[in-house]
Amino acid sequence: MEIKVGNAVLEAVEGDITGENTDAIVNAANSGLRGGGGVDGAIHRAGGPEIMAECRKIGGCPTGSAVITTGGNLKARFVIHAVGPVYRDGKQGEDKLLRNAHVKSMQIAAERGLKSVSFPAISTGAYGYPIREAAKIALRAVKKFLESDSGIERVRFVLFGKPAFEAFSEELKKIEDKRARG
Repeated sequence: MEIKVGNAVLEAVEGDITGENTDAIVNAANSGLRGGGGVDGAIHRAGGPEIMAECRKIGGCPTGSAVITTGGNLKARFVIHAVGPVYRDGKQGEDKLLRNAHVKSMQIAAERGLKSVSFPAISTGAYGYPIREAAKIALRAVKKFLESDSGIERVRFVLFGKPAFEAFSEELKKIEDKRARG
């Protein structure tokens, strides 16, 4: 599923983000940039030790923000490490932190002159963010950023598993339907 946003394409696909041939992939990182399980571990395993070496130099990243490193052995030139929130009850500012992690990732990509970025479903694995809420927040944040004509041409949400893909596709369809109604 894809939609056009200004001069860019925003899409959702099911797949493995570590195989993305894009300028940057976004990693669902922890604040210590220590690697971990899920997509974080997969990116570090596929990208090799060069990514972790740069993460150690950076030292850490606050929740709701992002930093950039090399892509190491990945097809992507860069990895943007975005730290999403641990979901508690939805009343602790988690939505703002998740939105900020996406916006900061897009800002970093735009500042570097990158044309394409691929995101996972940040915070929806071990951090427990409900997938449908996360899809709504993530897609709306990225759509709003793309409307500013940042120079980014393609943003893909590369989703692991059918439930995540369906949640993001349904949210993209809602965005497109709302736009069609004016």
